[in-house]
Amino acid sequence: MGESTTPSLVDLDGYRNVTDLLLRRAAAAPDHIAFEVSQPDAAPGAPWRPVTTAEFTAQVQALAKGLIGAGVRAGDAVAIMAPTRYEWAVADLAAWFAGAVVVPVYETSSPSQVDAIVADAEVRLAIGGGIRHTALLQTALARTPGETLGAWTMDEAASDGDASGTLSDLAARGATVSDAELEQRRTWADRHDAATIVYTSGTTGEPKGAVLTHENFLGQVLNIAAAYREIVNDGGNTVIFLPLAHVLARGLQLICLASGMRIAHLSDPTTVVATLDTLRPTFLVVVPRVLQKIRAAAAGKAADKGLSRLWAAAEATAVAWGRRSEGADAGDPAAGIGLRLRHRFFDALFYRRLRAVMGGRVGYILSGGAALDAELSLFFRGIGVPVIEGYGLTETTAPLTGNLPGRIASGSVGSPLPGLTVRIADDGEVLARGLGVFAGYRNPAHNEGAFLDGFFRTGDLGRLDEDGRLTLVGRVKDVIVTSHGKTVVPTRWESAVEASPLVSHAVMVGEGKPYLSALLVLDPEETRAWAATQGARIPFEAAPGIRTIDDPALRAHLQRAVDAANLLVARSEQVRRFSLVSADLEDRGLVTPTMKIKRSVVLDRAAATVDSLYL
Repeated sequence: MGESTTPSLVDLDGYRNVTDLLLRRAAAAPDHIAFEVSQPDAAPGAPWRPVTTAEFTAQVQALAKGLIGAGVRAGDAVAIMAPTRYEWAVADLAAWFAGAVVVPVYETSSPSQVDAIVADAEVRLAIGGGIRHTALLQTALARTPGETLGAWTMDEAASDGDASGTLSDLAARGATVSDAELEQRRTWADRHDAATIVYTSGTTGEPKGAVLTHENFLGQVLNIAAAYREIVNDGGNTVIFLPLAHVLARGLQLICLASGMRIAHLSDPTTVVATLDTLRPTFLVVVPRVLQKIRAAAAGKAADKGLSRLWAAAEATAVAWGRRSEGADAGDPAAGIGLRLRHRFFDALFYRRLRAVMGGRVGYILSGGAALDAELSLFFRGIGVPVIEGYGLTETTAPLTGNLPGRIASGSVGSPLPGLTVRIADDGEVLARGLGVFAGYRNPAHNEGAFLDGFFRTGDLGRLDEDGRLTLVGRVKDVIVTSHGKTVVPTRWESAVEASPLVSHAVMVGEGKPYLSALLVLDPEETRAWAATQGARIPFEAAPGIRTIDDPALRAHLQRAVDAANLLVARSEQVRRFSLVSADLEDRGLVTPTMKIKRSVVLDRAAATVDSLYL
């Protein structure tokens, strides 16, 4: 199949812009709990404060009036740079109510990146999460030609000179702005106007400002809410810990807000597991690495109790159960009875405890941002928590395709979501068109080569099955051509090796070489934990650049992961040699804010190590 389309489920004619989503929800259920807000200094029994839809709407409107009072004009760009937190949501909607265009900035961005974004987007006012973010924004604004309105902080306790004031101070600027003036400004933008400029994370080049319209958001939010009503509804709740600067997290927030699904924000992803027992979410959105770590942690606990062999059997049973649930391995009835008995036993021993770790109420997990190993998906389905894998980009306003409840196919990223079309080009590139697909980048020069026959070129390689489901096979620019003329797509091999909790990133190399090699970028936390069990010490001292790790026991351990990955691919696609390396995974020059490795940067910084693989 060369093309697949899913018709839209909604009519957008009754919506002017994104702000209508909040006002309609506020009118329908003003007293419904929309958010749970963290209170670090609260009493032990009440760390989370409920906020109703009406309260949130009032805060948004007050801050919007403050933006107008401070001098923000219709169409002005307002930057937000902060960790994932409740105030991010308030500022985002308030800017839209004020008729502004939101420019999200990753909180981990370097000063030069902040300067470039603020200048390119012509930001007039900025909001920072704390002193550091506000100072960076203020400095960037000072370097921008033209009149700017300062950088304001979400930290109400701040008294730093770099801040123009707090959000409360900013809201106070709107004391003389009338409701009528606010309504006029709120309705200034229509569906075809820009809602946000999102700068791509730049794994393959310089960041580009993708202009997403109100229609892009409305089409995605309303269609996804309709398609996933079983999951996203006013009886559920979720925890958002992905960066709100990323369009996936912002889109999820709008979907939940419009559907009445309760939201809690966490700025530190490492605290997620500790809060799940309190928040008890019904739905989570994660990257595959989180799922890998959950399974690895369970395996580690089993090993500590001397139950490794039993856990291995439990893993195999979960995968078999997941495969049978998908109808991919019906088998004979007798085998099915044995599987049910084993599943019941391991559910009592392991699976139930794993579900409890996730809060005990998670019905589904959405995985995105990177390839999800099919066996990992089957494992979680087997323990009773199905994983819905989806795929999308900033330019498609987050999800382009997705599996649906009851139609999950592990290894596939699903069918086009309602209102979207996927086409496979002659060279295998995935092309996209539809409601969520943007019209172009802010810089017209970046649009050159970005579209083909009206379709956006994603840069990903894929194929469609007879049911219209998409399977990704790699990146166009990641293809390796060896000296023998063999073209290799490294994604499958790399993803298989990255299934090891010790490997944060696997990077296959071999362009123009007689054979393939690889760099395995180690996960510091997991590798230290492994070393502790072996009585070894792996040197992970912070140091610039990429450093080779030479430890025979660790190498022998990861050789098994390499061997297993080699069995999945053709002989000409197998890796002969590899090096273990450590790197600063917080370095935004090396790793994007969404934790994707920048292949070209790795190869440049580790050039000597790569050369040594061919001596």
